[in-house]
Amino acid sequence: MDQIDAAILRELQDNARITFHDLSERVGLSPSPCARRIRLLEKAGVIAGYRALIDESQAGFPFSVFVSVKLVRQVDDALTEFEAAISKYPEVVDCWLMTGNRDYLLRVAVRDISEFEAFLTGRLTKIPAVASIESSIPLRRVKSGLARLS
Repeated sequence: MDQIDAAILRELQDNARITFHDLSERVGLSPSPCARRIRLLEKAGVIAGYRALIDESQAGFPFSVFVSVKLVRQVDDALTEFEAAISKYPEVVDCWLMTGNRDYLLRVAVRDISEFEAFLTGRLTKIPAVASIESSIPLRRVKSGLARLS
């Protein structure tokens, strides 16, 4: 990947609906080579897909909670069981397997604290592999980014 590829990716991160013509002007290429580079970046998996960025607050889910989960045991069966369970919960919008003293970090998006409580007590604590849970409520987002390109 060279500087032109990085410039293409920055422009696409900013606006994936940009025309090839406008994109090529911004990165200093003609449209055909620009389109060819995009196809190569897609084929290589650097561009994994195209999506709309949704404002969760505007979509009715203004309340996020970060939840750290420790499993009873960190063995294959417990990991598989936990991941299968949370993959079915629309409230869980992000999930990472972690190093350190907690096994998973989740970001849960809900309407309000009552909906979070219902999710926590009615679903998350019912997963047999879960040993303990710690929740943190963010006050405000300080930085939000997409993929790092430099």
